[in-house]
Amino acid sequence: QVHLVESGGGSVQAGGSLRLSCAVSVLTVSRDCMGWFRQVEGKEREWVANMFDGSNPRYDNSVKGRFTISQDSAKNTLSLQMNNLKPEDTAIYFCAAGEGWCSDKRSYHYWGQGTQVFVPS
Repeated sequence: QVHLVESGGGSVQAGGSLRLSCAVSVLTVSRDCMGWFRQVEGKEREWVANMFDGSNPRYDNSVKGRFTISQDSAKNTLSLQMNNLKPEDTAIYFCAAGEGWCSDKRSYHYWGQGTQVFVPS
C-alpha cells in the first residue's frame, strides 16, 4: 500500500509564498507520474503540475511561472513551491502518484489527504 502525506499548507496574503511537501512511502509499483492537484468545494479536482519519471515538469497555465514542482527521489518527497499566490489559488491541494497521462486525474491511483491553502482577497 502506498501512503502520501502532504504538509505545508496555510494562509498567506496575496503575493506571498508557500511550499507544499508530500512524503511518499516506498513503492513497489511504478509511479511514472507524481503530481499536484487542487480542489475547491463544489468543483472538480483540477491538475496543477506533475513530474514524469522524476523529471519533465509540466504546469497548468494558471500557475506557470509562479509554481515550481520538484521531486527528491532519494528522500521520496514531492514539493510544490508556490510564489506570488493569488486568491484564486485558494483550494485543498493533493499530491498523487500514478502512471499514464499525467495531467489526467484518472491516471492516479494513490492520493494524499490534502492540505488547505488559503489566500484571502
